[in-house]
Amino acid sequence: MICRSDIANLKTDIIDKVGQKIIVKGSLGRSRAFEKEATIEKAYPNIFVVKYEENDRNVTYSYTDVLTRTVEVEVFDGDSYSPLIPPLIATKKKKLL
Repeated sequence: MICRSDIANLKTDIIDKVGQKIIVKGSLGRSRAFEKEATIEKAYPNIFVVKYEENDRNVTYSYTDVLTRTVEVEVFDGDSYSPLIPPLIATKKKKLL
């Protein structure tokens, strides 16, 4: 479940990273995926704008797209790319008797 605090924390993280290079990964449906280099251009209350480098095109994503992992964002920190949101840790559910 996504909480308001999760969205607020992600929003401040993205605002701090405006102008930085990122890699955006997502699905195009029917087992087709994409991975593109981009730059975070602007951040607004409900969305943020990303500019793809290969075709100089602007695309908007909502913060919930990132939180629900519809798109994955990795930020360049100078040496390598690291995920904006840590990966999920898989846990096994215990069977109730």
